[in-house]
Amino acid sequence: MRKLAALLPALLSSLHLHAAESEWPQFRGPRGDGSSLATDLPLEWSSEKNIAWRVQIPGKGWSSPVLSKGRLYLTSAVSSETGTHLHALCLDAQSGALLWNTPVFVADPAAAAAIHRKNSLASPTPIVTDSVLFAHFGHMGTAALDLSGRILWKQETLGYQPVHGAGGSPVLVENRLIFSADGREKPVLTALDARSGALLWQTPRNSPAKKQFSFSTPAVITADGVLQIISPASGFVGSYAPEDGRELWRVTYGEGYSVIPKPVHAHGLLFLGSGYDAPSFYAVKPQGAAGDATVSHVAWTLKKGAPHTPSALVVGNEIYLVSDSGIATCADAVSGTVHWTERLGGNFSASPFAAGDRLYFLSESGETSVLKAGTTFQLLARNPLGERTLASCVPADHALYLRSEEHLFKIGR
Repeated sequence: MRKLAALLPALLSSLHLHAAESEWPQFRGPRGDGSSLATDLPLEWSSEKNIAWRVQIPGKGWSSPVLSKGRLYLTSAVSSETGTHLHALCLDAQSGALLWNTPVFVADPAAAAAIHRKNSLASPTPIVTDSVLFAHFGHMGTAALDLSGRILWKQETLGYQPVHGAGGSPVLVENRLIFSADGREKPVLTALDARSGALLWQTPRNSPAKKQFSFSTPAVITADGVLQIISPASGFVGSYAPEDGRELWRVTYGEGYSVIPKPVHAHGLLFLGSGYDAPSFYAVKPQGAAGDATVSHVAWTLKKGAPHTPSALVVGNEIYLVSDSGIATCADAVSGTVHWTERLGGNFSASPFAAGDRLYFLSESGETSVLKAGTTFQLLARNPLGERTLASCVPADHALYLRSEEHLFKIGR
């Protein structure tokens, strides 16, 4: 293992995330915002129609798949008589064949029992680069594997007391793997050295909220010429310097907790949700922000239809939201003026994505509503799959990859 770790700096020499049409290397895609360059995506399907393949996935998990160079990667929790093992898996995207299945960690029985009914032991989405897969299991550990499934390093000394299990996915910034560790007490933002797994820094949240736990995935932006990590927590969203974790500014939102949506950056604004119990949706101006910027840098807020779980989607001048209860909203991204609000039906956890002028919204029952982007509501198709899902879709040229409770599907050709 030490020899493999010594090789990792060379493997990471071209560390970057792909942006090609058929690459989806992290949660919400190459730009981390749900936008895709994929072409000729399927419009209509069902459990029997337009299915290229369907394969059963070992174990359980709600991590979304990632895609690189014709291979799909995901994580899963596999239970047996010897306990629950946390695995990283690789499948051939063309055929669905399982290429390798590597056990990485053994889940602590107490941690395995203390999860929400909508969560799993393998919910954070991995990251894949040219040569490394980063598999994150929250408080149970983080690992790097090469693309043949060999473990390069494991970090399992940073455990914390979660509430409802793990949820947020990591982001990769140069040679830093950054993720939230917002548990029951003493929440922190954490950075690991991507080459070795060593802890680089941890920044306390210092949150004013009564309930400290949250699950959001950070966003990476540049504002005022400065690279920043935007990470929502209970009670506030903070901006952090990736090199040392120091807090640059924050915007507070009261007692909001269990924050899940990943922020989106567009039109010079950050778009984010404030969590439970009564969510609001915020547009925040990061330019010129410093210290507590709550009064000076909130551009607009929206309460009706604000999501607890799904992240937002920006296409052109419009922003699209879907609430957990299935209320879809289109608003002007700059002003917040609402163009339309429609009920899609069902409950939603997955984050939507866009390709061209189509928007794809996946419900928890496995039905995907396809809308046409624009300031008037246009429903193009409803596609029931008949299997429960909380994971987000992966688009690639001519196809979609969708994880259900039991299977991984390739939809299209």
